[in-house]
Amino acid sequence: MDFDPSPVQRARCAEIGAAVSERFADHVTSADPESARLAWKDAADIGLTGLCLPEEYGGAGLGALDTALALEAFGRSCPDMGLVFGVAAHLLSCAVPVREFGTEAALGLLSGMAAGELIAGNAMTEDEAGSDISRIRTTATRRGGGYVLDGEKSFVSNAPIADVYVTYAVTDASAGFLGVSAFAVPRELSGVEVGPPLQKAGLQGCLAARVRFDGCEVPAEFMLGEEGSGAAIFQHSMAWERGCLFAGYLGLMERQLEECVNRVKQRRQFGRRIADFQAVSHRIARMRQRLEGARLLLYRACWLLEQGRTDVRAIALSKTAVSEAAVANSLDAMQLFGSAGYLADHGIEQQLRDCLPTTIFSGTTEIQLELIARESGL
Repeated sequence: MDFDPSPVQRARCAEIGAAVSERFADHVTSADPESARLAWKDAADIGLTGLCLPEEYGGAGLGALDTALALEAFGRSCPDMGLVFGVAAHLLSCAVPVREFGTEAALGLLSGMAAGELIAGNAMTEDEAGSDISRIRTTATRRGGGYVLDGEKSFVSNAPIADVYVTYAVTDASAGFLGVSAFAVPRELSGVEVGPPLQKAGLQGCLAARVRFDGCEVPAEFMLGEEGSGAAIFQHSMAWERGCLFAGYLGLMERQLEECVNRVKQRRQFGRRIADFQAVSHRIARMRQRLEGARLLLYRACWLLEQGRTDVRAIALSKTAVSEAAVANSLDAMQLFGSAGYLADHGIEQQLRDCLPTTIFSGTTEIQLELIARESGL
């Protein structure tokens, strides 16, 4: 086992961190679609929108672990976790399945996706279907040389600014999991209706909305994989998302911990630094323990994925550890900053709100625990 990043990995992460710090030094999170696209352009110029896409399409051709390391550097240096999340979702839950299962027509979208010129949204979640893909109600009816999509997705990340939606629909209601198919749907097609941006507690830099398909005619060449393979494609994309996306939160936790250490060394009460109180120093120690433990689990999950070994248990362990550590550390950071942490001045309250949904999206913590239990022989 080698726990030391290679010189190439270190150099790449340092370069990304420096570029992100420079580009986003004065960045202000905005819900305005035009401003949001400008932020995406900056991320694309650094190469973040094409990390694991093939070089022939303008990507960097990185594996899962190197992609995770790059996203960790992004999360550490970027103050807008919503943007980090949005870019990672575009890359992992949308571009990856297009890369793996797209026809020639769908693959034609990859160059634009790698360059950040085409932003992608993952349109899977419905009001009655989240982790349970068998409950989706959106249908895709074969007609002529394509499919007609009808249905509504309740939460689509990047939807207000997206140019293409990777979505899932039922093509054969009698076939269960084998009756779901996947599509890459260009927004320009007739019948694609995008609702207003959803109001969220956090991740404000990632605009989200409902998306409705109303008699949307999608050419057959935009189907991903074979008809009926949607569930398998979704699970493949989730392996990459659960494995790599959460590296951005490792970066956030690293930055947060550094801010907390500086705070407790400077803040004085009762004539001494609060860092000298054991209750404070032990809280810092536990924050470090959670971060380092979660990091090891994530690196292992991504390394296995990179070796072609999609280990469901390793990915679920990683996702659970990172998400729970992110929430717990943010609560600790709030306590260490006290009333100052509750104000917007230091960004601690924003970090907490950005971390809260980690135990929900990409499969809830409860779903991950079920996967771990099942893969443990229960």
